[in-house]
Amino acid sequence: MAGGPALALLLAGPSVSLPSLPVISRVMGARKTAVYAVLVILFSALAGFVYGNIVG
Repeated sequence: MAGGPALALLLAGPSVSLPSLPVISRVMGARKTAVYAVLVILFSALAGFVYGNIVG
């Protein structure tokens, strides 16, 4: 696996894992949890893309 996708996986994996999302949902609410998950996925993909283009 290249460095960019690996970085995106390592950044987004723990934040949006299946066990953590219900806990976050109970604390923040369902809508804020959905926004949080989408933002984590988008920014980790962006960071992986940038890293892959700079390093790779």
